[in-house]
Amino acid sequence: MSETLFTKDHEYIVVDGDAGLVGITEFAQGQLGDVVFVELPEIGVARKKGEQTAVVESVKAASEVYAPVAGEIIAVNDELADNPALVNEDPHGKGWFFKIRIADAGELSGLLDKAAYDALIGSLA
Repeated sequence: MSETLFTKDHEYIVVDGDAGLVGITEFAQGQLGDVVFVELPEIGVARKKGEQTAVVESVKAASEVYAPVAGEIIAVNDELADNPALVNEDPHGKGWFFKIRIADAGELSGLLDKAAYDALIGSLA
């Protein structure tokens, strides 16, 4: 069974076993506006929790995407190279950025569940 967790920097990770699918939240996508470019990490690179792993550029701004947990990048969403608008259309589905093999499952406890993340974005409104 998969579980979705969130960072305070507006990334999500869908945890399934020892791996997680990472992208930006709908809130982050809304703040960025129309996404025009996504720079993805290379497969096989290791990232520390909180380390810049990808970049997303919109008509408004560029923003870093950070690794929500430490681990090795095991897949990237190649569809974003040709169609970065997938991030706008479906940020929690087809607009995912990369998949990471989780090095330390204990780091997941520092992330927010949906209720805590909803409270965070509610406080920003």
